[in-house]
Amino acid sequence: MVKENHFDSIVIGAGMSGGWAAKEFCEQGFTTLLIERGRNVEHLKDYPTTHMRPWEFKHRGDVPAKIRVENPIANSCYAFREDAMHFFVKDAEHPYVQAKPFEWIRGYQVGGKSIMWARQVQRWSQLDFEGPARDGFAVDWPIRYNDLDSWYTYVEKFVGVSGNKDGLDILPDGDFLRPFGNNCVEDYFGEQMKKHYQDRHVIYGRCAHLTESKPIFVAQGRGLCASRNICQRGCPFGGYFNANSTLIPWAMKTGNLTLKTDSVVHSILYDEHQKKAIGVRVIDAHTKTTTEYFAKVIFLNASTLNTNLILLNSKSDRFPNGLGNDSGLLGKYIAFHNYRGVITATHQGHKDRRVDGRKPTSAYLPRFRNVYRQETDFLRGYAAGFGARKKMVYDVDSMGEDLYHNLLNVKESDVWSVNSHMMGETLPKESNRVHLDENLVDPWGIPQLIIDVDYDDNDEKMLQDFFDEFSEMYSKAGFTNIKTTDNQRKPGNDIHEMGGVRMGHDPKTSLLNKWNQLHHCQNVFVTDGACMTSTSTQNPSLTFMALTARAAHYAIAEMKKGNI
Repeated sequence: MVKENHFDSIVIGAGMSGGWAAKEFCEQGFTTLLIERGRNVEHLKDYPTTHMRPWEFKHRGDVPAKIRVENPIANSCYAFREDAMHFFVKDAEHPYVQAKPFEWIRGYQVGGKSIMWARQVQRWSQLDFEGPARDGFAVDWPIRYNDLDSWYTYVEKFVGVSGNKDGLDILPDGDFLRPFGNNCVEDYFGEQMKKHYQDRHVIYGRCAHLTESKPIFVAQGRGLCASRNICQRGCPFGGYFNANSTLIPWAMKTGNLTLKTDSVVHSILYDEHQKKAIGVRVIDAHTKTTTEYFAKVIFLNASTLNTNLILLNSKSDRFPNGLGNDSGLLGKYIAFHNYRGVITATHQGHKDRRVDGRKPTSAYLPRFRNVYRQETDFLRGYAAGFGARKKMVYDVDSMGEDLYHNLLNVKESDVWSVNSHMMGETLPKESNRVHLDENLVDPWGIPQLIIDVDYDDNDEKMLQDFFDEFSEMYSKAGFTNIKTTDNQRKPGNDIHEMGGVRMGHDPKTSLLNKWNQLHHCQNVFVTDGACMTSTSTQNPSLTFMALTARAAHYAIAEMKKGNI
């Protein structure tokens, strides 16, 4: 073993959660190896389109047909546009097997998908963590809201979250910066919901954007959000949170971080005599040569499905079915968010009002179904976004010079368009699973992942309930021309896949304990989406980060005691 390949800690995955783990270990003086399978992306330096004007794009922002055809999975993502498609993997270069249709959206680079994410950050509530215990589906979470409350605050203060204090038990308040605010029609809809319902709240959508300057953000080198709404390109101001502008540089400046890019993790190495993991086996993305690195503790944050893949591929005499997999549950109980429901309408009021400028978020309706009691024929519930804007009217019926002048004089409609999309909680089921193909391998000789995940009857009932309830809500608000749409989004397109290495009390029914340690290999921690026992209805990124910070501090304390 080469001495320079030894570290105190190894973190696999340089995205949002892996960045947090690296930051915590480096701040505490631990030498840390951060391994990323993709290329390096440095803040400011590697955002090639961030200052480009619309007319400077060869295809005016559209993805050429040839690229769309060659990348049907990546192309299904809303952010896969000419200005950001370089941050998405090419389908053919990273194959996997779809036992059922599943669109695995990936961004392999330093920063991962934190460069292109939608930046919505909501805390979970006590009700969310109690969900499985209340309805008996899946297993009980080994933690509750109080276990994460202070860690949510810890993360929010570093990330910067714009929001309102709403006083809702279903969506706890956090440490917020000032909000951008909802527009007049979004506020109107909220007023109508208060008038007609006691349990339905239209609030400002909390987002990871800087609206105030504070010493911590100055120290990070970040400026305020300019509301450009082209965040997927990478922000030159650092106005929104990504790992590239905050976590990675913060860890790097300690002098304790070693960043290895273009390094594909093959497996975690387990020592039969020491009865613990001792390191990782890595394949160079270009030369295909293999190197081994060693550490006392390993944090696995490769993103949900890759984390499952690495553990499944980490086989030894002790763990022939994958590291820590005595229960046989590794790769099972995958869940995601159901985004299939969309409802649109028109609003005839507020004709004398308009919206100037942009904001990086919309209104948000927290879950209101099955919160305190089981009231429907489906389990769990859904949250929803809500947005309102005036349409632009284009006169394209003319030709030649008349068409030219008409296009230069675009008019704004006096009618508002409103829309909502659901974010439904799917149930983690044993049949929703991932496993390794016995024959197919990827370009690095690693078994391809078979993804066997689908909707079920609970999802269909929830979708119909969303349509029914929001149609009624829209009608009560006086909206007209109400239209519901099942957009047929495939699982995975939500980009919120979770589970497979779930937390729990009992090693027989879970893989991780309350500190995110593998029950049967306690110097390996999993704190990305793979660790989730259920999905709730909230965007999950804030919870991933809070879990990571909490687990890292626990691991650090155990290392200092000599227990790891």
